Amino acid sequence: MANLESAIDSAFWDQSISSPQTLDGSAKSVPGEPFPLDGARASKALRIQQLSFLRNGFPLGIIPSVSPPSQKDLGSFSLQTLLLRPSTSNWWFGLIGQFRPKKLISAIKTELQSADELELPVFRDAAKHFLDKSLYSVALATQLSLSPSTSLLWSTERQGEKKDAAWPELFMDHKGKYWEVPESISLDMSSLPSDSGLQYHFGIHKNSGHPQAFNALDGEAPSALMPGLCAKAAFSYQKRKDIWRQKETKEDLIIKTDKGSYWRPSYDVRLREPHAAISGIIGGTCAAWFGKGSRNVESQSEDNIPTTNNKRSPLSADFFGSACYTFQHGQFRKLYGDLTRVDARLDLSSLSSFAKRIFQSSSANKSLSSPRLNLIFQQQVAGPIVFRVDSKLLLNSKAGKLGPHIEDVIYSLSYSLRLLRSGKVVAWYSPKRKEGMIELRLFEF
Repeated sequence: MANLESAIDSAFWDQSISSPQTLDGSAKSVPGEPFPLDGARASKALRIQQLSFLRNGFPLGIIPSVSPPSQKDLGSFSLQTLLLRPSTSNWWFGLIGQFRPKKLISAIKTELQSADELELPVFRDAAKHFLDKSLYSVALATQLSLSPSTSLLWSTERQGEKKDAAWPELFMDHKGKYWEVPESISLDMSSLPSDSGLQYHFGIHKNSGHPQAFNALDGEAPSALMPGLCAKAAFSYQKRKDIWRQKETKEDLIIKTDKGSYWRPSYDVRLREPHAAISGIIGGTCAAWFGKGSRNVESQSEDNIPTTNNKRSPLSADFFGSACYTFQHGQFRKLYGDLTRVDARLDLSSLSSFAKRIFQSSSANKSLSSPRLNLIFQQQVAGPIVFRVDSKLLLNSKAGKLGPHIEDVIYSLSYSLRLLRSGKVVAWYSPKRKEGMIELRLFEF
């Protein structure tokens, strides 16, 4: 079932999106914007935990990723590894290292080509390029478990191409642009995830300092990231119903052959039963902003800091909703042809903007007023390997494009791990963001 929790999570500042732009492997989605693709949501496992597991399956424990850097000469390709991870029964510490080889290779190649003779001084000068700090990035993380349900996590990182060390929060908007907020503090409380029933989410959030574009020279910063204190509450009701479902039986788990019987579970317990189902979620949010910028966020251009002209009301309320249909063929047990799955989810992120679009088209927020259709297609390639496409269709006309068109898409290839019951190694790529990485994901369909 497509993730309906995105509807309520997208209203807050703590929804994580997979991103190789940070060594943590994630960024936050901008609250109040259209819901992100399911394939874009970050793994539930910490990045340092992922690298600790993934290093066992890669040569020298080095994991590749692709992300556009702030300096083009560094190149998009990077290599990550876990350098250190001491631990005890209730504490661990980790050090992650990242290396971008393109600039180094180009510099050494230029050094060697410009030399008349390949003598020792030439190699000495070429070796000095290894000391270029912009090639390297490091991240530290440590976690202390206070009880079975409580822990403290602290992490920081230093990007080699940046001169200053800082801890800004990185947000990504629905256009794929990143924004750094100098200070971002949140306190949230929410109900446990459930397939049906009432859910809630309360939060207090504070932004300090003006957001700066991370990977763009210009643009208008989202109003939700501007300085101020916000108190927000959201409620939703979710319901799911199976149209039909083929329940798993003992005969499915035990295979009898001439050599005896053996146990053959599904590669993923969440994909073990063929079915067709419908589900939906409807809810509302209310928010109150406090501070100088609560009434009107004015545009400023001091120090080339991108801001916004968008008005931000001190009090606001809105409704949202999603409806989903799921069809799955196969039990994901056999080597071939045992899994084909399609999820179609229709999202409406702002009922008020949608109503304004109908009755007052000139004053409607075009980004929020348009419904979006999220389509997820999964197909077994061989054994535990599955090809997946997450796409988002904007059901509205756009400049130069008539009718519905694709707004975003993510391609991925996953390898399910039976021993983890519902765990898989995922390699994904986003053409829109020109990013890709390898992750370990647990209990995510």
